[in-house]
Amino acid sequence: MAEYIDPNSKDAPQILTNYPKPISPPLPAISKHIEQSRAMSASSRSSLFSLCRSDILFEDQWLMAVNKPQGVYCETILLSVSRMLDDSDGHDSCRSLHLANRLDRDTSGVMVITKSHQVAAKLMKAFSDRKVTKTYLALCIGAAPTWEKITIKSGHGRSKFGAWRVYAASDVGRALPNAPAIKDMVTSFEVLSVNGQGNVKELPESRKADETVLVVEERSVIDSNARQDEILVRAFPRSGRTHQIRLHCQYLGISIRGDVKYEGVHEWKGKIYDGHELHAESLSFEHPVTGVDVAFRAPLPSWAVQALQPSPH
Repeated sequence: MAEYIDPNSKDAPQILTNYPKPISPPLPAISKHIEQSRAMSASSRSSLFSLCRSDILFEDQWLMAVNKPQGVYCETILLSVSRMLDDSDGHDSCRSLHLANRLDRDTSGVMVITKSHQVAAKLMKAFSDRKVTKTYLALCIGAAPTWEKITIKSGHGRSKFGAWRVYAASDVGRALPNAPAIKDMVTSFEVLSVNGQGNVKELPESRKADETVLVVEERSVIDSNARQDEILVRAFPRSGRTHQIRLHCQYLGISIRGDVKYEGVHEWKGKIYDGHELHAESLSFEHPVTGVDVAFRAPLPSWAVQALQPSPH
C-alpha cells in the first residue's frame, strides 16, 4: 500500500506553475527610500494646497477640468474643488463630486471632476470603452531614438512582489500568481525635441500609418554606454494601464527624468529631481450631457518649455 503524504508537508512534491515572467527590470533598490521621502513631502504639500481659479481650465454645471500640479495627490484636488464650490454657491458639493480620471502623485496636467453620479457614470463608461483621447508630455533621458513615431504593444501586470511590470504581448490573458491576468498595454509616442532641437507640434487629427510598430516579446537591450540625450516626447496611451507611459518609456530605454521607480535619473547635470516629469497635456471626449465634442488642454509645465530651448554649448 502506498504511503500517504500530507500535501501541506515539506515532503510533498512541489507543483511548479509555469507563470509568465516579466521582461522589464525589478524596481531599483534606491527607489524605495526616495519614493518614501517624496510621499512624505507630497503629504505635507497636499495638506496646505488649495486650487486657484487660474487652475480651472473649464467649468459648466456638469463637470470641471483643472490643471493639477506636480507633487499633489488626486484626492487633494477633489477636496479643493469641493471647498471652492462650497465657497461660491454655499451648497455641500462633497457627495456628488467624482474624479473622472486619476493622475499619479508626481504627474501634472488635466484632471476632470464630475458634479453628479449620473455624469460620473457616463464618463466612466466613456473611459472604459476607450472613447476618451489622452495625450501626455514626458521629458526622458537616454539615447536619442532612431524613430520619430512608434507604437509599442506589450502585456501589463503585477510581479509576485506587487510591482507593475512589462510582460510579453503573447502573455496577455495568462494568469499571474495572486494577481489578475496580464492585460494588453498599447502606447504611441512621437519625438518632439532632442536636446532642445524641435518644437511642440499641434495635436494631430489622426495618427499616420508610417510609424514604427514594436510588439514586445523579449527583454529590451539598452546600451548603458550610449550618449544620454534629453528627449521630449508626446505619448498617446491607447489603453488605461497603471504607470503605462512610465513603463513603456523604461522599456524603450528613455526613462522619464526623475522617475526613480522605472530607472529614471534622480540627479541630472547637478540638479536633484523631486518627481518624474510627466504631464497630462490634453483630454478629449464627447460631453456626457450635451453630446458636444470637448477638448481640454493644460499649459506647458516649465520643464517642457525649457526642454524646447537649445542647450548652451
